[in-house]
Amino acid sequence: MTLLLALLLASPLPSETRQLVLSVAAGWSATQGESRRYERAGPRAPWRAVGPAFPVSLGRSGLAWGRGLHPARLEGPVKKEGDGRAPAGAFDLRLVTGYAPSAPPGTRMPYRQATESLECVDDPTSAFYNQLADTTRVVKDWSSAEDMRRDDELYRFVVWVGHNDAPVAPGAGSCIFLHLRRDPASTTAGCTAFEPSPMEALLRWLDPAARPVLVQLPETEYRSRAAAWELPPPR
Repeated sequence: MTLLLALLLASPLPSETRQLVLSVAAGWSATQGESRRYERAGPRAPWRAVGPAFPVSLGRSGLAWGRGLHPARLEGPVKKEGDGRAPAGAFDLRLVTGYAPSAPPGTRMPYRQATESLECVDDPTSAFYNQLADTTRVVKDWSSAEDMRRDDELYRFVVWVGHNDAPVAPGAGSCIFLHLRRDPASTTAGCTAFEPSPMEALLRWLDPAARPVLVQLPETEYRSRAAAWELPPPR
């Protein structure tokens, strides 16, 4: 077996990962999917489902391979800035932001308040591309960004997905979150959107000590990679 093939077949899940959010869509162009939380006791231990499965909204153009913990050279569409696709692959979950000054009760993830000056930069020419930037603390060099404190409730709770941030590649996609969705039929610009109840359960459950990871895949990729990636077996 060549080194490249071995890397492609290896599980992207870190050995210390004991929490998994698994999102599966019907295909690359699907704009809706189903997510479920899982826990395991240790490396290669069996996954145990936590709570029921729940529906999620995906990108308006479906899914495309993002940049995360998984190998970069995989067949299929590749995510680019502004393509309206949610990233497929395996990604660390890093940070929670929200409108309130302090984290919701039970939250253990690092928390940052989304003030009116906090933005996520999606301009690939900026030195702050795919980063959170406070406009009161840095010199603005971007022409486009996401306001992290919106006039609606969609970003009331946000979990930052570690997509294209280790390292950042300009133009490969930015500002990918788990956030609230407007309604069951809604789509996103590239994020994964939840109903309030599963989002609140997620915030109470996520534990940084368990190195939580999001795995998001179309059904065919999930079925073909579940064993190699050490994912819960398809139902």
